[in-house]
Amino acid sequence: MAKLAPIRVLIVDDHDMVRSGLTFFLQSFEDLQLVGEAANGTEAVKLCAEVQPDVVLMDLIMPEVDGITAIREIHDNFPDIRLIALTSFPEQNLVTEALKAGAIGYLLKNLSIDELADAIRSAKAGKPVITAEVLKILINPPTQPHALGYNLTKREREILKLLVEGSNNSEIANKLVVSRSTIKTHICNIFEKLGVSNRVGAVTTAIQNHLVE
Repeated sequence: MAKLAPIRVLIVDDHDMVRSGLTFFLQSFEDLQLVGEAANGTEAVKLCAEVQPDVVLMDLIMPEVDGITAIREIHDNFPDIRLIALTSFPEQNLVTEALKAGAIGYLLKNLSIDELADAIRSAKAGKPVITAEVLKILINPPTQPHALGYNLTKREREILKLLVEGSNNSEIANKLVVSRSTIKTHICNIFEKLGVSNRVGAVTTAIQNHLVE
């Protein structure tokens, strides 16, 4: 009996440690093969054209081009590629937008390696993959949701205020005496918690919802 070709997987995440962890995970399964890594949506779209993966594990909040935009573009141009949103937050608006854009699944990064492997196999077979936690949010959305921005840390609110004031990453890093990479990580977390994909969205949301003084 001929051995089936491994499922070709593309990893998209702007955090090096996440990509390294997912790469290590893929090496544990003979039927899964890493064919590329991308740090943002722009690179993801380009790599899909070049390597034609079977399944893409897509982070959502990334610089340049966010995951939802990339999912939409890849789905429109390469309909045979299965796209799984792999993120840290089960935010209802992100789930809805990702699925609308063409994702076949929405998973949280706290799942086990066996669960992720099974999800990749299911996606390759064309079966939707959504964790129970995410499915619960879709079926029974909170009737009294937390106020937007409730989960921002003190440091994230401080950085959000500087964004509203028009400071760039270097200026924020200098003011707070931290590295630019640290600021970039904080800003990505802010985007994800606010359900936005860029600075303009973060600033607009902050002003409209009185998140900064």
